[in-house]
Order: sequence, then structure tokens, then C-alpha cells
Amino acid sequence: MRVSDAAIADSLAVRGFAVAADFLAQADVAALRAEALRRRAAGELHAARVGRGASAQRDPALRGDEICWLDAAGASPPEQALLARFEALRGALNRELFLGLVALEAHYACYGAGAGYARHLDRFRDDDARAISLVLYLNDAWRDDEGGELRLFATEDAREPALVLAPRGGTLVALRSDTLAHEVLPARRERWSIAAWLRRREEASSLR
Repeated sequence: MRVSDAAIADSLAVRGFAVAADFLAQADVAALRAEALRRRAAGELHAARVGRGASAQRDPALRGDEICWLDAAGASPPEQALLARFEALRGALNRELFLGLVALEAHYACYGAGAGYARHLDRFRDDDARAISLVLYLNDAWRDDEGGELRLFATEDAREPALVLAPRGGTLVALRSDTLAHEVLPARRERWSIAAWLRRREEASSLR
């Protein structure tokens, strides 16, 4: 059964994260995976960097994915449908949690076999605009023994994870960008997802 946007909002308010196992139908997941592969074949993916601006740098020991940012103006029909779905979720979170979310940014992410992303927060030290992080998995028939789990920690300094989740296609994870540290464990095969952030103005209020 599909998890409602209201239920996602409730889980974010109580636990700081939410998991929706059937956020997208498998046909929609397959269409987005095909778009991701098309973009890679066209040379649109590039190695992700750590940090931003002039200080951003490539560090495979910390972050090993390749990414391609999504632009609504150049989005394909499957991508447009996903962006519209994310916008609907943004509206629901604003109604339920009064977050003042005003914008969305998103990119494809591809982790090759053995690549991961070390524990981190999604918010920059000098910019608090990112309020809610989203991860939508695009993998087909993922098995537990293939690794690649997402590990979430309830606080920045927590030692034990609050959630360990396999990256199965169609599953969405939503989490607070400011407090939930997380990491991507290496996988035995290529791992695809779309990462997105719901942004607010700097003066916006926190979760209730």
C-alpha cells in the first residue's frame, strides 16, 4: 500500500525521517532508470564533489558517485512527472508542517560497484536553505547481499544507526537535512538513485 504524503509528514515530525516503499510504480522507476542511462551515454554525468564553490573538490574516499542535475526546462516526460510528484510532496509538507519550502533541486546519482558516500549531513555550514532531503531508488531487483545500504543516524554524533535500508527501486526516503547524518555503503553492483532537496528561505521555521 502506498504511503500517503500526510503519513510521510507525520513520520518526519516524529522521527525526523520517513520511508515510502512504493512511492513510485515499477514502470515509472524503469522509465527513470532508462533516462539516467541515456544521460550517461550522452556524457551528462560527472564525478560529484565534496563542498561547494571554489572549495569544492573531488574526493573518492569520501564520495564516489557520479551525478547529473535535473533541470525542469530540459526534463523528459518521466522526469517531468517525477518533479511534479516531488512538488506535490513539497506542498503537502508545507500544509502539514508549516516548513515554508519554496524550491526543489534534484540530481541523478550513480555509484559504481565498491563506491560509497561517507557519513555526512546534507546542509552546508553557511547555508541552511536545505530543509528536507529525498532519496528515490531506481534499482531493479536489488538483493540484500548486494550491499549499498543507506544508514541513517538520529543525531549527528549517534553511534548506532536508526535505520539501515537496502536501495530497492521505487522506495523513497525523506529526512531532515540539518540533523540526520547518513552514509551510503559500498555495493557489489552499480547503484542508481535520484537525490533531491526541498529548500526554504533562511528565516523559515523548523519542524513542529
